[in-house]
Amino acid sequence: MKNLRKTLTMAAIGGALTVAPLALSATANADSVNWDAIAACESGGNWAINTGNGYYGGLQFSMGTWRSNGGTGSPHNASRAEQIRVAENVLRSQGIGAWPSCGRRG
Repeated sequence: MKNLRKTLTMAAIGGALTVAPLALSATANADSVNWDAIAACESGGNWAINTGNGYYGGLQFSMGTWRSNGGTGSPHNASRAEQIRVAENVLRSQGIGAWPSCGRRG
């Protein structure tokens, strides 16, 4: 009986360790991100901002990040919806840490 209990306990722990990373990775999906909150932090909510600092649009994309994640033209000239579409690609490839100061607000 002790061996059975020990085996079942070990199986439960092993299962939990297998499932936990999958559950945690799902929390970073695009549906759970409040892009307006991140934009409010990054750019004061101005989706068309271009301050000349090398970052553009409401979510403050660099041109390299913008282009490598499916953006065309310039982020500050793109619609809010287009910026969010590209941001979802960035989220999948880099995680919320791509917005190190403001990502946690989303």
